Amino acid sequence: MTREPTADEMTDIDALTRRRALTAAGGAALAGLAGCTALDVATGEPAEFTAGTATVADAALDESGYELNEVTENTQTREFDVAGSTREVRVTSTIAEYDKAVELFGERYQAAVFAVLTTPRVEVLGQAFNPVGELDDEERARLIVDRYESVSNLERSSEYTTDILGTDARVVVYTADGEIKGTGVSVELEFHVAEAVEAGADYVVPLAAYPAAFGDGENVRRMLNGIEHEPASEDD
Repeated sequence: MTREPTADEMTDIDALTRRRALTAAGGAALAGLAGCTALDVATGEPAEFTAGTATVADAALDESGYELNEVTENTQTREFDVAGSTREVRVTSTIAEYDKAVELFGERYQAAVFAVLTTPRVEVLGQAFNPVGELDDEERARLIVDRYESVSNLERSSEYTTDILGTDARVVVYTADGEIKGTGVSVELEFHVAEAVEAGADYVVPLAAYPAAFGDGENVRRMLNGIEHEPASEDD
């Protein structure tokens, strides 16, 4: 007999994952601006930076078995003083989330997740800031750790290089102990954390996590290789 988390449990999982990952990413983006005092204050208008969207191609999804859960966006706003004037900076990031059910101990759980975070390349007076590039590998791993409960013993396991948006990107693999959220099932987890990749005016950060016993590393690579990026429209 199989058991999948209830609709209420999955709603809580999805909301918590999006909220924490996006808040962390948006906060990092604003932190990258904290030391900047070179903003143009002539107009007093808010400085807005909006990301495009990175998703996984249908062909890669068909091969890997993942399905799109949701694409969401998050806007973080911060006010600070520049030359005696108060300026507002708005940074909008997007995240595409994919899920996959895995079978463990004779039961099925929606326990594998692949997410692609896209955050804008903040540029002020010709000076570029990499809001997510300042996060180290473990800090990026933390963006997806909250999909699980009681995560401990996060350890770097290995790394590899693979194609992401035409770039040979480094991906760090971590292992950890944890529980599948809402189930009480304890498992060893594996996290794949890619470095930030430039995509036009954006930075793209792919993240994946699954129970280690499921051995989904090859499918994660397919997903990484299948990422596509659509820039924000000029109207955004």
